[in-house]
Amino acid sequence: MRILAVNVNTTDAMTEMIGKQARSAAAPGTEIIALTPHFGAPSIEGNFESYLAAVAVMDRVVSYRGEYDAVILAGFGEHGREGLQELLDVPVVDITEAAAHTACLIGRTFSVVTTLDRAVPMIEDRLKLAGLASRCASVRASGLGVLDLDEAPSRTIDAVVAQAKAAVEFDRAEVIVLGCGGMAGIEHAIREATTVPVVDGVAAAVKLAETLVALRLSTSKVRSYAAPRPKSITRWPMTPPPT
Repeated sequence: MRILAVNVNTTDAMTEMIGKQARSAAAPGTEIIALTPHFGAPSIEGNFESYLAAVAVMDRVVSYRGEYDAVILAGFGEHGREGLQELLDVPVVDITEAAAHTACLIGRTFSVVTTLDRAVPMIEDRLKLAGLASRCASVRASGLGVLDLDEAPSRTIDAVVAQAKAAVEFDRAEVIVLGCGGMAGIEHAIREATTVPVVDGVAAAVKLAETLVALRLSTSKVRSYAAPRPKSITRWPMTPPPT
């Protein structure tokens, strides 16, 4: 089985981190191909950058010429999942929904701890769209930018743990969801501090993608995610296919 794990930003170090986390969760025999978009922003921290990333991720996937069995969209709260589901016949799993669905299986409520406060409304909107908002106790911001997460690991852990503890104590969350692909690897510290389960979206998405492929299930094409009607789209894909 081969799964594409697509970073939504253009930072190669983030792509490597996502790939490493995905491989650590993957079953034997699952190959993870981590991809970086050919254009876009170095970090996604607002609606403009998120919509740009949606186009960049679709472009990266449709211009990829290898075979694959599923795609993971590795941006938390980002746009684009629906477009990929229209374009592809294989399962498309977004880490936001993968993490939230997983959290709902192990607790009555969950809280998301993310990066900057401006990301909170975007995540709330994605959870509403997915029908998961009623199970979300809160979305809390750590105050760290996406690219800050890897630069000062101890500061990242302290900031995320503080918000996770507040979510459990004040928001009555029973599960913590890491609200950024770059937060992978700090689950143990949060579990120790809060004593509740912690879900990483990349790992959850890998296991859900593997399950869908094993069950021979993919996106329904009857209505919402039917393939795009045949049209001549100007300069699409934007990236020339490899020669």
